[in-house]
Amino acid sequence: MSTISPNPPGSPIIWAVIPSRYGAVRLPGKPLVEIAGKPMIQHVWERVSRATKLAKVVVATDDERIRAAVQSFGGEAIMTRADHRSGTDRVAEVAATAQADIFINVQGDEPLVSPEAVDALVEAIASDDSVQLATLAVPLQNPKDIMDPNIVKVVLDFNGDALYFSRAPIPWVRDTKGSVHARHLKHLGLYAYRKEALLDYNTLPPGDLERVEQLEQLRWMENGYKMRVAETEHDAVSVDVPEDVARVEKLIRESEDRH
Repeated sequence: MSTISPNPPGSPIIWAVIPSRYGAVRLPGKPLVEIAGKPMIQHVWERVSRATKLAKVVVATDDERIRAAVQSFGGEAIMTRADHRSGTDRVAEVAATAQADIFINVQGDEPLVSPEAVDALVEAIASDDSVQLATLAVPLQNPKDIMDPNIVKVVLDFNGDALYFSRAPIPWVRDTKGSVHARHLKHLGLYAYRKEALLDYNTLPPGDLERVEQLEQLRWMENGYKMRVAETEHDAVSVDVPEDVARVEKLIRESEDRH
């Protein structure tokens, strides 16, 4: 299943970490919900393991049930504290003692995560030593999504770094009668961090923008960090409520039929 291999000499050591907790409010036990015959966390782990630029893939959890499930399908799980407020905090705990240079934070509720998207994220940070943080975005195709506050949008500067993330429709097209064409990008919740930057996260004070938008990535920006954004064609499908399970199973079946 895994294509993970030793890193070439001199290249950064890159780990993918999948933060996974049992106590989701809208879907309790979410990582272990069965999707197409496997627990969701297994789908995530297997797909991330198909990325070609990683030295290791681990699940970071605070629950013995999740660790047991991961070990049962041959994955590696690391136990972390139960009091973390975000997935970033959980990844940072792993990074504090890990022998790696770059960490990829993969959401544990995206069973269709693309290995190619993970590789694109790795490339965005590993190819430029000045990049401390990176994430992904995909062009929005459905106009309704632009106005959806559950879909986070991002706007970029000329270097491809994020200017701002928002639940609001950014950029706002003021002159609707003109010939203005605006590209809207959906932010995907995969992140890459160099170890030093990631370990800084817990020392950064939360700001008003993070609190208002409820977007933890704004903490970096409010504290002066730049975040590189790589575009990908691979959109993400997350599982947040029970109804999402059937939708994902349908997409898995359709993908298997095509292959």
